[in-house]
Amino acid sequence: MVDQMQHRDFFSTGRSVAVSRNGMAATSHPLATLTAIDVLKAGGNAVDAAVSAVAVQSVVDPMMTGIGGDCFALYSPSGGTPIAINGSGYAPAMANANYYSMKGFQAIPDDSPHAVTVPGAADAWCHLISKYGSLAMDRVLLPAIAAAEQGYVITPRVAADWDRYKARIMAYPDAQNFFLPEGKPVETGAIFKSPALAGTLRKLANEGRKGIYEGEIASELVGLLSSMGGLHEESDFSEFRSFETRPISAAYRDYEVVECPPNGQGIAALLILRILDGFDLKDPRFSEADRIHLLSEATKTAYTMRDAIIADPKNVTVDIDEILGEKTVEKLRSSISMQKAGRSHRWDGPDHRDTVSIAVVDSYGNAISLINSIFFAFGSGIYAPRSGILLQNRGSGFVLDPTHPNCIGPRKRPLHTIIPGMLRKAGQTVMTFGVMGGQYQAVGHAHLVSQILDRSMDPQQASDHPRSFWFDGVLNLEPTIGEDVKQELERRGHKVAWAEEPIGGAQAILIDHGTGILSGGSDHRKDGIALGY
Repeated sequence: MVDQMQHRDFFSTGRSVAVSRNGMAATSHPLATLTAIDVLKAGGNAVDAAVSAVAVQSVVDPMMTGIGGDCFALYSPSGGTPIAINGSGYAPAMANANYYSMKGFQAIPDDSPHAVTVPGAADAWCHLISKYGSLAMDRVLLPAIAAAEQGYVITPRVAADWDRYKARIMAYPDAQNFFLPEGKPVETGAIFKSPALAGTLRKLANEGRKGIYEGEIASELVGLLSSMGGLHEESDFSEFRSFETRPISAAYRDYEVVECPPNGQGIAALLILRILDGFDLKDPRFSEADRIHLLSEATKTAYTMRDAIIADPKNVTVDIDEILGEKTVEKLRSSISMQKAGRSHRWDGPDHRDTVSIAVVDSYGNAISLINSIFFAFGSGIYAPRSGILLQNRGSGFVLDPTHPNCIGPRKRPLHTIIPGMLRKAGQTVMTFGVMGGQYQAVGHAHLVSQILDRSMDPQQASDHPRSFWFDGVLNLEPTIGEDVKQELERRGHKVAWAEEPIGGAQAILIDHGTGILSGGSDHRKDGIALGY
């Protein structure tokens, strides 16, 4: 178990860590958390609760996630060896770089049908429930169907995001008409219904994956995309399958951090942690500026490598163990100066932003970290009105350089930023967690783990701690970080800016196998909460 957690300052604003002994859920939306707890109390296991919660969040947080998106999960049965589930969609069979180059594309437009890969989320949910769940799919999806059919209350962060990103759907009349009733975003406290989506969820509940990937829903999606110039065919949907794979991991202190393998960016999180592992961050002489500087320098190295190698699993040829090995990592560590910022590299791809993360542990010790995303806020902006599905734009993460492993191609999966995480010690899972925020997620995993293991924070304190994020040449700081820290980082040569919006979000549940006590946190930057019973 991790070291004794520090007590929080009860004079300061904030919330206490959630504690319980029977089961716990942490999500970024209160209704999703309540749903997971209800499912656990009704006899469902962690998988049932997580899928039920993410289905609800796909209704009530539609610009962040949905069944038109993708899903990854790490599942640890009874706290044992984790299993990775890859529910990321692939490009159409007709897609190839030459086609787009001949049309003059320099990149895949993020608001076009060419950015829409086959959504993998619903298939992954079905896989999880059929293989690891204890309840039937119709029971699991019941809360989401009710929310879509009867309506749900708009929460503050959802309303803020709806307003901030409304321009994403302006180009598509069907999306605009549905998501901007009376021509404007819905506000906090409003009731919003999604009757078409309720029907689709009911179809998924009754027919399983065939209800989405075959028949009238698949036909509508393919017809809509084809009418816009997309290359999708119904066989791309009917033949799609999510799959299981073996996780990757690396040591940090005397723990094991577990991630999904490529095409996710989990290897970047592991590489950052491996670099940090060579520095004694428990030492009180490390200032906040030191910690932020070191994290940003490790990020530059890890993201440069990430952007060069991560692609569809079939196209990854590097030796991951070698990359994470001490010989490679020590060379990378030794290049870091604590007093001077290193060189930056330029990011040429799209910004990866919007996701939801679910963490659940049940009374049997089963633990799951599940993450679900439609990529950009409101995804591609392409909305299918009969099925109520808003399609993601994950295909804009491909590159068009035919020599790059992440070049678009027939039925290839693109680089993904969404990554679930787990922490293990002595053969047992001791934390399930996830960090939202697109490009930030790998950094967020490293930051969260370090705050807990190096600074003895509980999951809520670690989540609440002010964040920094180096990306594309700029070190962004949340304004809760002091001006003196900003000036010191500038003195070391960083280009520093105050973050325009909160950096990411997090959910985490710690498991004390000695006492059976669960400790959970949910990020204050979102609407969510961690609850146990």
